[in-house]
Amino acid sequence: VFIDLYNRKVVGWDLSESLEAESSITAFNRAYWKRKPAKGLIVHSDRGVQYASNEFRKTLKMFRCKQSMSRKGNCWDNAVAEAFFATLKKRMIYHRKYETKEELQRDLFWYIEI
Repeated sequence: VFIDLYNRKVVGWDLSESLEAESSITAFNRAYWKRKPAKGLIVHSDRGVQYASNEFRKTLKMFRCKQSMSRKGNCWDNAVAEAFFATLKKRMIYHRKYETKEELQRDLFWYIEI
């Protein structure tokens, strides 16, 4: 997910079964085109392989964004996303067993977009 820190709304997201950069790039592209920010946007993330990948960094550079990652063991850059996932799990994920990825995708869409 990518969250607007001003109003804490999810502006871009994608569901994936892996940590490959493609899903993070898809979520970022959705966020970027939804908000169309000015150049110099600061993108906060954790130090996951998907965010440290060359592909993701090239995408940020292409859109003239700056990446912010805290050093190892410091969670401040990604705290809002971590809080979102904790709330999502408590309100939705822990209360249901999903049989298919499509079911989960549908419920995530409803929870995030609607």
